Amino acid sequence: MEPRIQYAQTADGVSIAFWTLGQGMPFVCMPSPPFSHIQLEWQLPDIREWYERLAGRRKLVRYDGRGSGLSDRDVTDFSLDAHVLDLEAVIDRLGLEKFALMGWIDSGPPAVAYAARHPERVSHLVLWCTWARFSDYTPSPEFEAELALRDKNWEIYTEMMAHISFGWSEGEQARRFAALLREMTTPEALQESFARLNEVDVTALLPQVKSPTLVFHRRQLPFYDVSVAKGLASRIPNARLVVFEGSSLMPLSGDMEAVVQAIDEFLSEGEEAAAGPAPSGLVTILFTDMEGSTALTQRLGDAKAQEAVRTHNRIVRDALKAHSGSEIKHTGDGIMASFSSATRALECAIAMQRAFAAHNESAEQPIRVRIGLNAGEPVAEEEDLFGTAVQLAARICAQAEPGEILAPIVVRELAAGKGFLLADRGDVALRGFEDPVRLYEVRWRD
Repeated sequence: MEPRIQYAQTADGVSIAFWTLGQGMPFVCMPSPPFSHIQLEWQLPDIREWYERLAGRRKLVRYDGRGSGLSDRDVTDFSLDAHVLDLEAVIDRLGLEKFALMGWIDSGPPAVAYAARHPERVSHLVLWCTWARFSDYTPSPEFEAELALRDKNWEIYTEMMAHISFGWSEGEQARRFAALLREMTTPEALQESFARLNEVDVTALLPQVKSPTLVFHRRQLPFYDVSVAKGLASRIPNARLVVFEGSSLMPLSGDMEAVVQAIDEFLSEGEEAAAGPAPSGLVTILFTDMEGSTALTQRLGDAKAQEAVRTHNRIVRDALKAHSGSEIKHTGDGIMASFSSATRALECAIAMQRAFAAHNESAEQPIRVRIGLNAGEPVAEEEDLFGTAVQLAARICAQAEPGEILAPIVVRELAAGKGFLLADRGDVALRGFEDPVRLYEVRWRD
């Protein structure tokens, strides 16, 4: 389903189009000015897949900058501060207190500027094939040709830029992207935007960036070599550099999976602590419970039993990170978590059981875990969840056998049509509940 397009207004009165995709910690992906069209981009399978992969574990925020796409095009200010105003309008419209930020190509400098000015709001900074000052561009035949064509032949210029972006070996993909470039902006906006880029230099701001930063670069880029990326990473505290082979400016070209994996791993650092309590409203609650933890302590001693608990915690938390779950609390024998989606809760529960099964194949001491789920509207208070929905999830977990996942009919109905295999276990009387509850076993073995 195509994301719903919304609008935010900047402090200088420009309307900015944006959409969000997915759930979890926000990840704001800036456009590279003035090329952006959030509606038409979605219609190209390659770009759509890129966005879907980025939104797999978090809430992706994407917008059109001024002068491009569905945002206001009748503008004249394309300065660095103007691009920062676009970003501020979107995050203020969404009420984002803390988020990860990605600047790529020509949006790198405004991303650096915002991160330096607002370190308390940017949890992570991702920079893709970008620069600190426009003079970092390296003179090359491709660059000289681009400058010559930019103001003379719009169609040939976009064809050239599409092939540079995706690589000269690409045919149909580059032609589709060239047509998209012509829809993104106008030659006049491009000319004014590039004129202002010549004035940009955020080198002095690099040491002021306090957010953990990941700098990406492609080794064979025609416009600027890897020394530019090394300069960025060396001047930003807590920055790391990842260099991919190739000459494409597009992160979704060629080794997209490796790029997404690197971004996911980087953004996952610290997300667990930042996730906080689950929001109010309909959520799905998940409980885990280790089999015989007390007997385990008596048999193995405190140290080895605690090692098993740590292994349990690691497996559960890894699965929560991968499926946008929020850990609510540790219960001693297990973990309580919440999800805004029943589908993700079920996927997470299955991933947990498969991970425990893989661990047990070679472990001296196997870890067998019960998992129970329920969906409802719990009461959120002091970073915890309370109420009937939580109590029922705990009772369902206690009803499960080690290695099982049990869920009530409400979870089954919320996830209907998503491909899960649930076996009817019939009505079950649960302690503390007057009426029997119909339970379903979630089949997770291949």
